[in-house]
Amino acid sequence: MKRLQFACICILGLSMAGSAFAHHSMEGFDRAKNVTLVGTVKQFKWANPHSWIELEITNDKGAPETWNIEMTAPFVLVRAGWKSTSLKPGDKVTVVGHPQKSGEPGALFVSVTTADGQTLTDRPPGAPPQPAAPPAPAK
Repeated sequence: MKRLQFACICILGLSMAGSAFAHHSMEGFDRAKNVTLVGTVKQFKWANPHSWIELEITNDKGAPETWNIEMTAPFVLVRAGWKSTSLKPGDKVTVVGHPQKSGEPGALFVSVTTADGQTLTDRPPGAPPQPAAPPAPAK
């Protein structure tokens, strides 16, 4: 009986370790900078632990480019007034985000403005804007 209990505890522990391992820091984003992207929603992923916007823009060279905009968890977005249907493929939007430090086409979500002028953030209505993280110390 004790072996069965031990095995169950091990399985439970291992299953929780996978989700903890999958979580990552926001260190890859330059939170001292913002980038404004005007484009079309390719996909809006309403998922845990992070929701995502796949946004197709036209880059400086006139070519299409897909940006992955990392957001927070759906339960946080719901508190800020979001629904799983807030964005749909084909929607024309303007996204503001903190760009990736690597220069790859991706950003950490700050806000999105829809074609009808509605602006959504990850903050509840009336909450102060989230301050940018201080710059990392020079090495």
